[in-house]
Amino acid sequence: MSKPTPLQTIDGKTLMSTPIEPLYFVVDTFISQGLHILAGPPKVGKSWLALWLAVSVAKGDPVWGMETKKGTTLYLCLEDSTRRIQNRLCQLTEDAPSNVHFCTESSILDRGLEEQLAQFIYDHPDTVLIIIDTLQKVRGVKNDNAYANDYRDLSLLKKIADRHGIAILLIHHLRKEGDEDVFNRISGTTAISGAVDSSFTLVEDKRGSGRAKLFCIGRDIEYRELELERNEDNIWQLLCDSKISPGGRITAAISAFMSNRTDYIGTPTEFANKIDPDGSLGITPKKATRLILESLAALGKSGITVRVYRSNGKRLIELRRAESVDTQGVDPIDPLEATGADLRGFSEHDE
Repeated sequence: MSKPTPLQTIDGKTLMSTPIEPLYFVVDTFISQGLHILAGPPKVGKSWLALWLAVSVAKGDPVWGMETKKGTTLYLCLEDSTRRIQNRLCQLTEDAPSNVHFCTESSILDRGLEEQLAQFIYDHPDTVLIIIDTLQKVRGVKNDNAYANDYRDLSLLKKIADRHGIAILLIHHLRKEGDEDVFNRISGTTAISGAVDSSFTLVEDKRGSGRAKLFCIGRDIEYRELELERNEDNIWQLLCDSKISPGGRITAAISAFMSNRTDYIGTPTEFANKIDPDGSLGITPKKATRLILESLAALGKSGITVRVYRSNGKRLIELRRAESVDTQGVDPIDPLEATGADLRGFSEHDE
């Protein structure tokens, strides 16, 4: 009997000392690289929202104030005709870009869809977002275990998203029966919610009211609720956002703190007390280093460089601000270079 391949592990100390790679977002703090699902009752406006997202990302336009990663988008509108999509496009925009693509027919999972998506990405290497409307249209008929079917089908799509570093958004339905937790109403087994990176549910306040709440939960985003209103052009406009991401909070807080100084050095405890003295932002000494490492790219755009290192047994956070507020000439921060080799060996409890 052959000897099994050994597990490739990383110890906790090394893992804690490794700079965190910035998470790739197609829509900042909202839709990351990976697999996501947008569910809602019939005729609530999911497809209008999906179409607007596809066009906005292709243009590089902000989505509800959140920056987007401009690139090619593909919208599989499998329940619509080309004429209907054309009519909707004319309502949403006067200038549809050439890098948003539409398709009304495709193969199904395990019967050619994976190859079709891979070929599209090969032909359009700047692809950042694929929307499949609806999930059910790309699934075959199976008679065995429903949970296993759900997990297998979504795993196929997640592998594509992860392999190519893109976001795939699946449009799906909610069950009619009520549940206190709206995410439990996503049609199918719990394997669907377990297999995706984020779940979004769009629920109208009242049928036909044109106002709805988008509930958002995921592995890489904070739970949030967006209150939306559909305007006369069928664009869902943001009325209220329940939460600002920690990365956004700490970036804004550090930018304000450094606005009247060129450098700062302090322990995580001293840093937290300076940046968040009343604790309202949730920047504790234990979280400070992690939040900073996650925000390197955003801080770099603000002209702020970061170094985290140890000195005399203490962990120190060093911030430096470019003298000019014009950051166009500021080189982007490399996480490894920014934090330096001295980061090795710290623990969350070092100060």
